[in-house]
Amino acid sequence: MSNLIEHKRAHFDYELLEHFEAGIQLFGTEVKSLREHRGKLEGAHITVRGGEAFLINAEIQPYQPQNTSGDYNPVRNRRLLLTKKELAELASAEEKAGLTLVPLSMYNKGRVIKLRFAIARGKKKGDKRESIKKREALRDIAREVKRGVEKISRHLR
Repeated sequence: MSNLIEHKRAHFDYELLEHFEAGIQLFGTEVKSLREHRGKLEGAHITVRGGEAFLINAEIQPYQPQNTSGDYNPVRNRRLLLTKKELAELASAEEKAGLTLVPLSMYNKGRVIKLRFAIARGKKKGDKRESIKKREALRDIAREVKRGVEKISRHLR
């Protein structure tokens, strides 16, 4: 299982509540392009319409731009393959105020390409600042622990 593309800011911009995995309906050239890591999930979201889920605004560049037909749209809506139970749960979550469906990554699972996404709530500026403080504090702690281990190992020599 290897990540093909990833939405790196999703963990910073959103509070992720529940994770899901879905198959995705792609063209063959899109699969080849994704295997070369040519895609973006930034700005993309998922919506449920008429009993089907769609990935909207995800950009997948053409595999060979010279050989691609002129009507190819890199940001077309792509259908997600989910069970009826999952679709019902996502539809109810999407209707709730303040919740959205955010794609996190596309990856290989055997020969199949899957999309990992989450039900999320947007963070406010203060929450983002708090996340930055926590990350920096953990980095400082790790640095001090490493420095302490080095001091101990010097004394043991």
